[in-house]
Amino acid sequence: MKKMIVILCIIIPIFLLVGYTLNETSKSRNFQFFGGLVTQVETNEKVVALTFDDGPGINTQEILHILKKNDVKGTFYLTGYEIETYVHDAVDIVEAGHEIGNHSYSHQRMVFRSPSFIEEEIETTDEWIRHIGYEGEITFRPPYGRRLFLLPHYLAKHDRQTVLWNIEPESYPDIANDSSKIVSHVVDNIEPGSIILLHVMYESRRESLDAVEGIITTLKEEGYSFVTVSDLLKYNNEEA
Repeated sequence: MKKMIVILCIIIPIFLLVGYTLNETSKSRNFQFFGGLVTQVETNEKVVALTFDDGPGINTQEILHILKKNDVKGTFYLTGYEIETYVHDAVDIVEAGHEIGNHSYSHQRMVFRSPSFIEEEIETTDEWIRHIGYEGEITFRPPYGRRLFLLPHYLAKHDRQTVLWNIEPESYPDIANDSSKIVSHVVDNIEPGSIILLHVMYESRRESLDAVEGIITTLKEEGYSFVTVSDLLKYNNEEA
């Protein structure tokens, strides 16, 4: 009995340590076990990508209006379920000339999942993206930025990279609740080749939506241009 207790006292901390390590690795912004990982592009050109996760949602038309007014093309990482639910809004995003990325079907964490689950989440969403008329390259961004072994391996097998971001103002609660602070955070941290992450599709993200025009206006004044993620990646290729 004592021997068993000793063994458990050794094994349990090891399991806890391994679990903690894997959890931290799954959300790392600069490391993954397989395939390509993009958080920003190395370039001297003052180009950045403005990306929006989730949706379509109730604020689709408003964000489209803001982008059209400011002559900016964004990259929308949409979920398959919400495309299916709000298909007309999804079509409007495509017809406005924006880039559509794959953000999974159900927006569940794609770690410790079966290969079949990962394949279905990605391929079903790709099908919906094609269904709404998008013909460009479909880049992929995992829900919550989480990935570990099987997801990066699947993407690598299909010659696709994991696209994350390097500027995420909403990750700081004191910033996320104030549109002016969101603008300041983006402007203070911007670099050529940056990928900006925002969530604007729901009323719970109203401050983020209200910050978009300020971000665009201020960065344009500083000489920045906005491009889609796939176009931003071309700058990386040109300088490689």
